Amino acid sequence: MFVGHGAVAFAAVAAAARLFGCSRRRALALGVAAGAFATLPDVDIVYAPVGILGASGVFDAAQGFWSASTQVHRAVTHSLVVGVVAALAFWLWSRAGGWSKPTPEHGISVGILAGLVAVAGVVSGSLGAFVMAVFCLVGLALTEAALRYGDLAPRAVLATALVGLLSHPFGDLFTGEPPAMFYPFDITLVSHRLTFAADPTLNLFGVFWLELATIWLAAVVYCRLTERRVRADVHGRAALGIAYAAAVLVVPAPTIDSSYAFVFSVLGVGIVGPAPLVSRLVTRVENAIDDWPLEGVLTGLAAVTLASIAYAAAYLVL
Repeated sequence: MFVGHGAVAFAAVAAAARLFGCSRRRALALGVAAGAFATLPDVDIVYAPVGILGASGVFDAAQGFWSASTQVHRAVTHSLVVGVVAALAFWLWSRAGGWSKPTPEHGISVGILAGLVAVAGVVSGSLGAFVMAVFCLVGLALTEAALRYGDLAPRAVLATALVGLLSHPFGDLFTGEPPAMFYPFDITLVSHRLTFAADPTLNLFGVFWLELATIWLAAVVYCRLTERRVRADVHGRAALGIAYAAAVLVVPAPTIDSSYAFVFSVLGVGIVGPAPLVSRLVTRVENAIDDWPLEGVLTGLAAVTLASIAYAAAYLVL
């Protein structure tokens, strides 16, 4: 759901900003900031690459990666409590004008973030403190980017940070173990993942399509704000994704706990989107260069969507 977190926050904030009278450019800046903050909690997988060491293959490496990530994943950085405190710290940093001459607000901001790191160290040990420190540093970097490139005011930084950080944990309720939403306090809000169907494979399809739906929503909002049409940037070659239905004969029926073969292979279908555009980049013909990335992304997304539906249909028939 990594991409989905950012997509939901981007779409919600950008659409709301436009609805309340912001310019298209301003709405995009706010949406991008919210989307970036919404992906921030997942920096907790920074430790996960150690699980790849000694892996015998791609899927074994993927299993090792996610197994290692569970040591701190969805804990220290996925808390609503941490999200509110961190957002306030980022707001104070932005009020000080970002990275500039030291001010008392800089000191308060750093003190608050240092407090989060200390608490994580006490509750979750050195690994927890390390992950929280990375979270804080990346959050400050995102705040700097919002100030310099998005030209956002402190209140906008606070609003986008809150939307992004507080929306993230709820997106994880459909995959894996529910996050510790009130960390460091021992309070459980949701104890079990939410499911779409009793059949584990159909449930995986539901989660996968939810992710795709959030990305499509973000794409529609982006196209509206840039005055483009989604349909115009989806090439007919996306229909090639339907051929993925044959994969049901070789790719085991996936579940949330064993989705790697399906997810990696079905996402690979998305290559039909950008691949043909390489020749255009070389020859510089047909469309303007700026239009090519969007066509590649949307065509690839359409191909993946059709591929997943075709696989699901084949699974139900067989």
